[in-house]
Amino acid sequence: MEHLRAQFPALHDGETYLDTAATAHKPLAVIEAMDNFLRSGYGTVHRGMYQRSVASTQAFEKSRSTIANFLGAPSAQNIVFTMGTTDAINLVAWSWGRKHLRTGDIVLISEMEHHANIVPWQLLSEITGCVLQACPVLDDGSLDMAAFDTMLTEQVKLVSIVHISNALGTINPVHDIVTKAHANGSKVLIDGAQSSPHMPVNVTELDCDFFVCSAHKLYGPTGIGALYAKSDVLESMPPWRGGGEMIERVTIAKSTFAPPPSRFEAGTPPIVEAIGFAAACTWMEANDRNALTNYEHDLFTYAENRMADIPNIRRIGTAEQRTGVLSFVLGDAHASDISSILDMEGVAIRAGHHCAQPIMDRFAVPATARISLGVYNNRADIDTAVAALHKVSDIFG
Repeated sequence: MEHLRAQFPALHDGETYLDTAATAHKPLAVIEAMDNFLRSGYGTVHRGMYQRSVASTQAFEKSRSTIANFLGAPSAQNIVFTMGTTDAINLVAWSWGRKHLRTGDIVLISEMEHHANIVPWQLLSEITGCVLQACPVLDDGSLDMAAFDTMLTEQVKLVSIVHISNALGTINPVHDIVTKAHANGSKVLIDGAQSSPHMPVNVTELDCDFFVCSAHKLYGPTGIGALYAKSDVLESMPPWRGGGEMIERVTIAKSTFAPPPSRFEAGTPPIVEAIGFAAACTWMEANDRNALTNYEHDLFTYAENRMADIPNIRRIGTAEQRTGVLSFVLGDAHASDISSILDMEGVAIRAGHHCAQPIMDRFAVPATARISLGVYNNRADIDTAVAALHKVSDIFG
């Protein structure tokens, strides 16, 4: 693991970085892949007949295939490039949702959702008349599955659920959720922004209708993500942005549109970022996903045990199935004070509502401090953070 950590040049400045749930640092494999492409391979895609453009198009589409394989998708044609998880959920809302949801239809989410899986559905409800409902969360931060079963009525047309909560670390039982939703005739969207970096994901085995993720949380670049959707679902969805590449034929009177995924990728795509996204997926696979998952789990357990000794700490999110994220409050300290003191000790953590205000309301806290782990972290990082937290406890306890 020290050899792996050495592949992240940004971590060589002495800072203890514990905010990977917000964004992950990049290994040399990603940096060099993007740099090499910019230096020697860059060209526009899908438009030119000259050699550079053709080679760029091949590299771009190979990246789509790499990401499809990484997610266990049956085909590269099931992968739509987006600007990230938020953009992908908005795509589903404004394309699939506008076509298929009507007055009285229900979109069922949970109390622990990121704002990206709340606000698009609220906006859509103003247009279609659909209703947004949230399944409650139990005191330990796990999803109330008894309530889910009750709320899963025939009016529910879509269940849109986070796989791993960015605010709690809760791992939701998505296999069970998908099975129940499909038996009810409901589609399922899984927000995999946090799960895709921390565990192997196979969308075919999950049988979800939609799966969304972001490259920058997967040790890749910002500005790009992926939407996986089943082929028949993609075919049923109209365009949501208009422009070049997503068309078959344009006249002043009317346009006809390309098949998926091109139908949803208007304009010049993020070419270099796609190269970096694929490089990140290849790098993770080369390092053995299961080994990385086991390492992170062991480190997470170590962190929990060390943090339990800090006076006046209160963990927010203690579900039996959890990983990656350790949210907490500490004495009378505001989360921002905790973060500021740790920053002075060279430790970077997140403080705030984590774009998940409903779950903060559920636990009656304005904000939490959050430690989140990546494959490059080690026990020394945890020890440094815990020592700094003891200083916070001495001040505010």
